[in-house]
Amino acid sequence: MRFQDRTEAGRTLARRLQGGRPGAGAPPPPVVLALPRGGVPVAYEVARALGAPLDVLLVRKIGHPHHPEYGLGAVAGDAPPLYDPDALAAAGYTAGDLAPVAERERAELRRREDLYRAGRPAPALAGRWAVVVDDGLATGATARAALRAARAAGPARLTLAVPVASAGGLRAVRSEADDVLCLHTPASFGAVGLWYDDFEQLSDADVLELLGTG
Repeated sequence: MRFQDRTEAGRTLARRLQGGRPGAGAPPPPVVLALPRGGVPVAYEVARALGAPLDVLLVRKIGHPHHPEYGLGAVAGDAPPLYDPDALAAAGYTAGDLAPVAERERAELRRREDLYRAGRPAPALAGRWAVVVDDGLATGATARAALRAARAAGPARLTLAVPVASAGGLRAVRSEADDVLCLHTPASFGAVGLWYDDFEQLSDADVLELLGTG
């Protein structure tokens, strides 16, 4: 399965979520949380279909020093960095080695939070169905940090929804959410962008437009 772009992927995810909302009985009111930047256009379609508010869940990948797209961990809010011990060991690094990278990513997280929220508080999740959306999972490190941050806010139900993921990435996140929806788990994953025909990088302006604040 391939996706034309993030919009198509979001619409497909939305149909699946509409067709099988998690939990018994009437679901709690949903709120959709996108992982910027790539998760925002996917989440926009999900929020529109569910009639839910859309916001961002700010988290930053801690990448391999020589291969930044390969996530070894992530930071979310003021919580300590969350590392993937297997990925760290395979890369030959310790958490201490990556402390400067983690601090740079935390600074970028705060910059984006100031820009995207413009003083608005984070959405209240207590008693809600929180649907966390990204455009894909590689190692799952970023999604794990995001889900832990969301869980701390007390949602009644926590769902992760992604179009594509590696098998290892899915294993890493399943215990962090009540439900995980993934449309495609290829046997040979490679990278998230390989499963999209159009995987153009988004700008801050693109994110602001989709959030309705640009």
